[in-house]
Amino acid sequence: MARHPELLIPASSLEVLKTAVIFGADAVYIGGEAFGLRAKAKNFTMDEMREGIAFAHEYDVKVYVTANILAHNNDLVGVRAYFEELKELKPDGLIIADPAIFEIAGEVCPEIERHISTQANNTNYGTFNFWYKQGATRVVTARELSLEEIKEIRANIPKDMEIETFVHGAMCISYSGRCLLSNYMVGRDANQGACTHPCRWKYSIVEETRPGEYYPVFENERGTYIFNSKDLCMIEYIPELVESGVDSLKIEGRMKTALYVATVARTYRKALDDYKKDPALYKKNMPWYLDQISNCTYRQFTTGFFFGKPNEDSQIYDSNTYVKEYTYLGIIGEEKDGTYRIEQRNKFSVGETIEVMKPNGDNVEVTVKRILTEDGIEQESAPHPKQVLYVDLGIKVEQYDILRRAE
Repeated sequence: MARHPELLIPASSLEVLKTAVIFGADAVYIGGEAFGLRAKAKNFTMDEMREGIAFAHEYDVKVYVTANILAHNNDLVGVRAYFEELKELKPDGLIIADPAIFEIAGEVCPEIERHISTQANNTNYGTFNFWYKQGATRVVTARELSLEEIKEIRANIPKDMEIETFVHGAMCISYSGRCLLSNYMVGRDANQGACTHPCRWKYSIVEETRPGEYYPVFENERGTYIFNSKDLCMIEYIPELVESGVDSLKIEGRMKTALYVATVARTYRKALDDYKKDPALYKKNMPWYLDQISNCTYRQFTTGFFFGKPNEDSQIYDSNTYVKEYTYLGIIGEEKDGTYRIEQRNKFSVGETIEVMKPNGDNVEVTVKRILTEDGIEQESAPHPKQVLYVDLGIKVEQYDILRRAE
């Protein structure tokens, strides 16, 4: 019988974690301030982690914490102390790539599930079985696997071992994300969480004896971004993913905004639920999923390796910029005298038409009636990022609804 997979959503902050939970995540993955592979993400303090895990558990949503750096000697003492602290917070799983960190987690907090990160290059069922014998409950597939290979893994591992696979978001040019470019070029190690994304930069060729003479790598007049992959999107292939035996559908994006997370979580949630209810309903609603998923920032879409090796169409050669159709304005907080608290993220003004994005799939157009400061002073616009304001939108809205503006 096919498994109904978990929807696993990234969160860069406490605010984004709450958004992910409200907009349909079954599980959320977050990074602490140490030992994760997104050093530039905001990441969670221990207090924020405690609050986030408690919030998620209230809604019966799981939280996994990343500890997936490839450790050096001087990391190991800190890892042990870190897991001692994490043990008290009771996350549902730890995402680990390094065998030493895996062993330490098993010693310090054996009651917390250990998941093997995609960074560990998990490309065959022998590897899955190896980790199962060590005590792992789940392995994240390498991104280089096809659906056929995943099916073969499923057929050759224990039934209670879980498979997690990335189905949406940015693709890395390097095998299973194990990149040396950032370390080599700017001294910041991708495998220690400090990637500067040189794959998105623009390149030319220089001949050794002619320094300073740059020869463009022609694709068109704008040059070429030869390492710049399109973003992964598998919203059209939920049936194939379910049939492959995957247990967790993972969304990439621990540095993304609440608007991105809400958009992707809501769309995949509805697609999964529709398919479970009736495959015909899923097929019928496909135009809605495709329309919604294009509402968040993305770099054009590809199906990655799922249907065989990608060809030249999986790269973007003329630009390294995102397609952006909506601007994120803020998240609805508590109500006060018919107005709602928000922490403003981009400028908007009284009289402007904006959208309220709701977890159930509705997008409601509203006109901004009033904007007030915390002290109740009326303002014509909201020009200051992160300013706390109260807004009157002319209608009743709910806490955690998201405000956005079409571009």
